Amino acid sequence: MNGKVFGMLLGFSIVTGATFNLAKYAVHYFSAASAAGWRFGIAAIAMLLIILIQKKVKWAVIRKNSIIYTLLGVIGIFGFNAFFFFGMKHTSPLNGALIMATNPLATTILAYFILKTPITKRQTAGIIFALFGVILVLTHGSWEIIRTLSISKGDMLILLGNVCWALYGVLGRKYLKTSSSLETTTYTMIVGAGCLVLLALFSPSPQPLSSITISAWGAILFMAIFTSVLGYLWWNKAMEVIGVGKTSIFFNLVPVVTMILSIMTGTPVSIIQVIGTIMVILGVLTSSGFLKFGKKHKYHLIRKPASKNA
Repeated sequence: MNGKVFGMLLGFSIVTGATFNLAKYAVHYFSAASAAGWRFGIAAIAMLLIILIQKKVKWAVIRKNSIIYTLLGVIGIFGFNAFFFFGMKHTSPLNGALIMATNPLATTILAYFILKTPITKRQTAGIIFALFGVILVLTHGSWEIIRTLSISKGDMLILLGNVCWALYGVLGRKYLKTSSSLETTTYTMIVGAGCLVLLALFSPSPQPLSSITISAWGAILFMAIFTSVLGYLWWNKAMEVIGVGKTSIFFNLVPVVTMILSIMTGTPVSIIQVIGTIMVILGVLTSSGFLKFGKKHKYHLIRKPASKNA
């Protein structure tokens, strides 16, 4: 892997990991809908400028895919981010990052039902391992919570957002054969941002815009430009150069970054969260084929047939 690609993927992991901490901070000043609306409103404008500058607006592609662009914008941008920001009001950054770290596994499961993509034994093992890690974090290791299924509101909302994001990827893969990743992201982001802005108009804000601190606006701007625009561009460029498999491994750094930032900012991190983080990462690594468990290779000695003169 060349240094440039490694740098882009490391940058993606850092900005994405920071997003959970920044979102938690932003919703103290903005309503969840307003934070999401500002973030993706800015990001959608930036993406539109990029596609206009590159002169890649293809009206035939827009007309052909307008319905699926709208559907994916509502599910993947509006649905995911509405659940994400509302969820971050009620859960910790690390819990949010851990739940989202299982997205490759959620995508694998949905691809099995929607795209009829078979699930291998290795993927099944990884899904089960990561699932135990998430359950451990969501229940804080308490049997009583498992028995009563009393998962917190915030964690449940992040889970729903995770499903929306997995659906976004799977449905896009099924229905958007003639649309580039840049076109898909730009047009679905415009639709989703519009829906989020409409929702924000009917959501009361914790305080007037004039009272919001510069640091809170900085958090929104960081998430819009670095996570939603540059993060996307870095991720897709890496997939183009080194492939999906090697690229996806870097998503496992996201909860690690979130944990480090949580510790640095004084947010308590429990031993249960640490163990859950390790289990989720190992589960995704196993499912992706980067960790292999099983029988050792067997070597057989092949004897040459005996010579007739022996």
